[in-house]
Amino acid sequence: MKKVLMIAASAAFVLGISGLTATDSNAAAWSKCKACHNFTAKKKVGPGLAGVFGRKAGADPKFKYKYTKYGSDWSWDEAHLKKWMCNSKKAIKEFTGNKKAKTKMPAQKICDPAKQDEVIAKLKAS
Repeated sequence: MKKVLMIAASAAFVLGISGLTATDSNAAAWSKCKACHNFTAKKKVGPGLAGVFGRKAGADPKFKYKYTKYGSDWSWDEAHLKKWMCNSKKAIKEFTGNKKAKTKMPAQKICDPAKQDEVIAKLKAS
């Protein structure tokens, strides 16, 4: 129950309570990520993002992934990250090939290619 509340609170924060929205042109696109992730190896609500670019999905030993039971035979490259940032709920089904696959991460709806490139640059630098 505690995890559910933390995820719900984080989702609410990401979706607008924080004042950072997908249309806020002054906010860095990766600011949405900071609600649940650190750009270090340290876990927050979600796993730390240091070294995530190029890493096999579900491979952080400090975090329990929900989707690994469906298969996680992909790595976090640009193509996968862009689909994930736009709609993680849809992407997980595509990546695993399982229409019942789920992820704990709420859909972030970062679909603008320029904003996606901004997030990917931050991930590469982490």
